[in-house]
Parts: sequence; structure tokens; C-alpha cells
Amino acid sequence: MLKRVAIFSGMLACQAFVLGALERSVSPSQQFIIYGADARLRGAISSLAEQTKQNLLSLLRQRDDWKTAIVINLEPQQANLPEIPPADLRFSQTGFGLKLQIDLTISQDLDVSLIERELLRAVLLEMIYRKQAHIAAGSTFVKPPDWLIDGVLALAPGRDREPLIEALAAANNAMPLERFLRQRPGVLDSAGRALYRAYSFTLVQMLIDQKNGATPLSQYISRLVDASNDPLADLAAHFSFPAGDAERAWQSTLSRLRSLQRYRLLTFSESERRLDELLRLKIAEAKKPAKLVRLDELAQHKLSVAERAALNQLSRDLLVFTVQANPVLRPIAREYQQIAALLARGKRRGIAKRLSRLGATRQQLAGRMSNIDDYMNWFEATQMKSDSGNFADYLKTMNQPQLSAPKRRDPLSAYVDVLEDQFEP
Repeated sequence: MLKRVAIFSGMLACQAFVLGALERSVSPSQQFIIYGADARLRGAISSLAEQTKQNLLSLLRQRDDWKTAIVINLEPQQANLPEIPPADLRFSQTGFGLKLQIDLTISQDLDVSLIERELLRAVLLEMIYRKQAHIAAGSTFVKPPDWLIDGVLALAPGRDREPLIEALAAANNAMPLERFLRQRPGVLDSAGRALYRAYSFTLVQMLIDQKNGATPLSQYISRLVDASNDPLADLAAHFSFPAGDAERAWQSTLSRLRSLQRYRLLTFSESERRLDELLRLKIAEAKKPAKLVRLDELAQHKLSVAERAALNQLSRDLLVFTVQANPVLRPIAREYQQIAALLARGKRRGIAKRLSRLGATRQQLAGRMSNIDDYMNWFEATQMKSDSGNFADYLKTMNQPQLSAPKRRDPLSAYVDVLEDQFEP
């Protein structure tokens, strides 16, 4: 027995020595400790880890209250060990508490989305076991469900959700919620995996859309350690679905998201008008007449309950609008969506500058798009070898003999006619 303890102690000492010899970086929140590689790569991984965590916290509307650090070990790819996975998350219980470690194999074809996925999985695991200080040795650890990981990643700011909407629209029959929750994405083919991600996006969107949806979703995550074998019952225990019918809410959300595919993309001018309409928020407070308020006005004072509700609705509306907007305006719409979400949480720092910069960018884009339209009209009217027909009505009108307007008899017109006759050669 003593010999085994001595060997184990020696192994721990050896591991501590190796890790101590490697250069490391600590992320700004100090939750992520990155070993290996060079400082630039460690900094990039640190930024990705912090952004991944912040996206989740923003979705859940929680502050950062981590308890367990996450170790990220960067190793170069070895030709004699091709079977080593590019990202491997280890989660275990040690004598000093929980241990979370991600081993990343660095290669030329590094998959950033895979790293982001493992980072999010690690952050969710830390949340699940944050209050589980003492876990018996040999216990089976609960993993965050794949639909939760896929859905959170899909709802991250700046993501292109159009392929997910297309996958939903292409599905012949909507899958029942209970059946979807029991799917195992690891055994699906590429098409099935794409549809699974689209359903995951739908489910997390449905949960967030519930009344104060971020709070029950946070509670659901923290209590996954006690989850049963009935995933639908676990969800229903935390969310108040309309009339207690989760399936009806699921089908309604699917229909709403699928209907977005039927809309054509808006033109630039149509997108501009729609964005202007969205950014004028209607605030309806008790015993007060409803009023329209611009987004920049809400960045200048502490918000009321009604104003927060309006901002939350704006954030959801902008999420839908981004799918329909002209591609040129999509980055701007996404940033407005982020700003609305920040203001709804009471975060106003730097928002006025961002709004001012967005306004200036929109003006520049509008000017450039107008110039492009003018050039394309000129080119089509004068340079194209074949007629497009767009100017047929105009040219027809111009070639018709112009009828002279009836001569006016008022004193001023008569005076002008006299002058014209005198000065004509």
C-alpha cells in the first residue's frame, strides 16, 4: 500500500514539474490556464475561451461566478501518434476537488469550431458541478446535453443562422420534441447532424422565449446533476410552457422559424426602412400613453421595467430580422442586437459610442449603395448591348411626340411671351 502511495505521489510530482516547466498564460477572468505553444497562440485560445464563456453568460443573463479553473494543454501534432484526438476534455475528481482539463492538438488544419465546442462543454460542466464540492470516487459524471451545446453556439452573436433555417424548411415532417431529446447526434450522418443543430437552435430559442426564460434555463443547467431518464420531464419541471404543453410550444417555434425561409431577402433600402422601424421602440407603461423611443435614448438613463421588456423584444426581433436583411446590413443588425441585449441587462458603458459609430457606418453604406444603383442604372441604360426592358416605358414616353401644353393667359405668362418674342432672333 505504501509503495502504491509513493508511486502515485511521484507521478503527481512529475506532472507538476512538467506543467511548471511549460510556459503558461492566464485568461483575464483567471478561469482558463493555458499551457504550451507560444504566447501568441495561448493568447488566441484565451480570447476564444473568454468569448465563448461570455456568450453563454449573456444568454443566461448571469454574472461570472466560476469556482473551478479549466486547464488547457496545447500539444503539437505528432506524426507517430495520429490517433490522438484534436480536442479531448477530461473531467475527474481528485483529492483537491474537481479537475477540468482540455488537451488540444495543434496542427495546420486546426478546427476552431471544435475547440469552441469543447470550451463551451467545459464551462457548462463547471456550472453543473459548481455546487457539488464532494463527489464520491467512481461516480458517473453527467455531461451537458448536445442540444444545449449546439443551441447555445447557434445563438452566439454574429452567427449565420440562415443554414439552420434552411435545414428546418427542408425537413418534410417536424420531429416531435420528445423524440428529438432522445436522439444521439454521434450516430447521425452529415445531413442528420445538420438538422440536429437546427432543432437544437429551435429548442434553445423556444426556452429563451419563455417568460424570464434565462432564469429557468440557468436553473436547469445547475440541476442537470440530478437529471432523470426523462429529458422532457426535466425540461417541464423548470419551464412553464403554455397550458403545460411543451410539444405545442415546440411546434409553434418550429413553424415560426421555418416561415422565415419563405420570405425573400429584403433589398438594401427595404432593410434600412425595416431597421429604422425596429429601432424606434414602443414603450407602454401603466397609466401612461404609449410612446416611441429611439434606441440611443435608452442608453442615457436607468431603464424601467417596461423599457427592459421592450429591449428584450427588440433583441428577439433583430434576431429574426438578421435572417431577412440584405447581407450588407447583417453585421450592423447583429451589433444592434448585441447592444439591445446589453442595455436590457443594464450595461450602458461604451454603448453611446457604438451607436454613434453604427449610425456613421449606415450613412456611409447608404451613400455607397446609392452610387452603385446610379452607376448600374447608367450602365444598363447606355452600355448594355441588349435591352433589359427596365427602361422600356421611359424610352417609349420620350420618343412619343410631345403635345404642346395649352397657352396660359395670366398676366405674368403674357409678359414672358412678349419678352420671348422680342429677344428671339
